[in-house]
Amino acid sequence: MEALRYFWLQLRSMVRKELLATLKDKRMRLTFLLPPLLQAILFGYAANNNLDNVPYAVYDMSHSELSRDILSRVEGSSAFSRVSTVSSMAEISQQIDADEILLALVVPEDFERRLSQGEEASLQVIANGQNSSVASMGIGYISQIVSAWNAERAGSPLTIDSRTWYNPNQTTRWTMLPSLLVMISFIQVLLLGGLSIAREREQGTFDQLLVTPLPSSVILIGKAIPPVIIGLFQSLVVFSIVRFWFGVPFAGSYLTLLLTVLIFMVSSTGLGLSISAISDNMQQVLVYVFFLSMPLVLLSGLATPVDNMPRALQLLTYMDPVRFAIAAVRRIYLEGATFSQIAPNFLPMLGVAAVTMPLSAWLFRNRTS
Repeated sequence: MEALRYFWLQLRSMVRKELLATLKDKRMRLTFLLPPLLQAILFGYAANNNLDNVPYAVYDMSHSELSRDILSRVEGSSAFSRVSTVSSMAEISQQIDADEILLALVVPEDFERRLSQGEEASLQVIANGQNSSVASMGIGYISQIVSAWNAERAGSPLTIDSRTWYNPNQTTRWTMLPSLLVMISFIQVLLLGGLSIAREREQGTFDQLLVTPLPSSVILIGKAIPPVIIGLFQSLVVFSIVRFWFGVPFAGSYLTLLLTVLIFMVSSTGLGLSISAISDNMQQVLVYVFFLSMPLVLLSGLATPVDNMPRALQLLTYMDPVRFAIAAVRRIYLEGATFSQIAPNFLPMLGVAAVTMPLSAWLFRNRTS
């Protein structure tokens, strides 16, 4: 018990020292607040997202010649990729929740009968509003296909009955802004973790730190906690802007969201500390952070969906914690996903932390021995 108390006192002192060193500069304090404020607002007003080759499912209750005809027109379009044929609405819900499809086409039983009798029939399009650009573009393309099909059939009264889940108005910022809860703080946490040891070396205080009675494990944990705290603070700032400035409704659990962001911050800090352990100065850290962050962001699915990437890059994204953090936060925020539903997203992030934290500790001991 006494050893645990002594460890806690050492760790508290180390964390306090790191926070004071980080926050003593007024300009540094401004960088913790202004970037998330400005970036969240700019992304909310300016960011847009478009894509094609949309994966979709079909639920054909009609099984008629006319239903097969109109569905073949959709399948023949390069804008869509049919991935499954389902037999119930429950299967559509499961596949949308699992991110296997982004659209679903539902043909009612009386489809052919109504058209044959000159009555109005509907082709239902269900879209996943977590990506509003997919929903709007997909419905727009299908509407064009239906219009051309109607013209060929001399004006058959077929109409589109569309519904967008999780984002009824197909608002782009509803898709983009929840992702910023982890994206904006990611670069800052990566940079703070990277600068922690390199700053000590450049300022000449590293040797002083080594002669203290603190073991290397306490030093490393003490350097990891402040970036996590600052990252959580920035995520809170972004969440406040998204929720109250832009009015994007939050559908999930605050505790689940906090746990997701916390796990992601730990994995990001592990990457930063690994960079810091191999860097001799802060300039090297900046180069390494830029070199690492750009591919991680590009492979995250923030700008372009992972499904649209080449297969080799899709496999590479499994090593990218940003991808799984964004996917989890979007589902929690917009869909109201529970802990059990997004738990698989934790595994890659925890895997990165499990590798980078011991690696940074080994590099720290190796370079200081």
